[in-house]
Amino acid sequence: MTKLFIHGCFGQMGHALQRAVQLTDGFEIVGGADPRESDEVLPYPVFQTLDDCNIDADVVVIDFSIAEAVPKLVEWCCSRKLPLVMCTTALSDETTAQLRRASEIVPIFQSANMSLGINLMLSLLERASAVLGDTGFDIEIIEKHHNRKVDAPSGTAYMLANELNKSGRFDIVTDRTQRRERRPKNEIGISAIRGGSIVGEHAVLFAGQDEVLEVSHTVYSRDAFANGALKAAEFIANQKPGLYTMDDLFKR
Repeated sequence: MTKLFIHGCFGQMGHALQRAVQLTDGFEIVGGADPRESDEVLPYPVFQTLDDCNIDADVVVIDFSIAEAVPKLVEWCCSRKLPLVMCTTALSDETTAQLRRASEIVPIFQSANMSLGINLMLSLLERASAVLGDTGFDIEIIEKHHNRKVDAPSGTAYMLANELNKSGRFDIVTDRTQRRERRPKNEIGISAIRGGSIVGEHAVLFAGQDEVLEVSHTVYSRDAFANGALKAAEFIANQKPGLYTMDDLFKR
């Protein structure tokens, strides 16, 4: 039985995790933390601050919170030697460096997107970029999310762009409004759309002369992220300190 502690339990992903646990054998939520006040009664103890938390069980912490809350959480996990699944994106360089240091103390699983499909998409893009990027195809990323998402482009869009740019020969461009010139060949453009209740759509276009290849992924509910987070939690529970990704999960 993998015991879970949810950081950000009153959020939409906290609720998605609760649904996923109810439908999946082998998991139990033993506690959660969220600074927001709520009249909702959850089937496990909830703490407004991590300092108030008295959960001492052997748990895996899953974080779906906000970037500003991550540094305190990382310190807390290190002090209690708790494995961490880090799902929050738009982290600062300082927080990212903190995660690397913390991974020497506790096992940390980090992905900008917990969907299994989007992470498999990365391996497809690596091959496509190696073949088509070298033959003159232009590469563009289009991502769509709901109107409440605060970061644009998304962390997933940057994850895709970085995978495409492993060679380091492209410039990643998110704004072309300040220039009037022909599109350079050595760039990857990212366009962000925000509207309605779109859960998440990502498409990578390889636009060549007289042909276009599109590799895309669509999420229809947050349950896809929750299911991926559970698989990550099950994996990280038995790992030694280190920084792990979906690649490590796929290889096991």
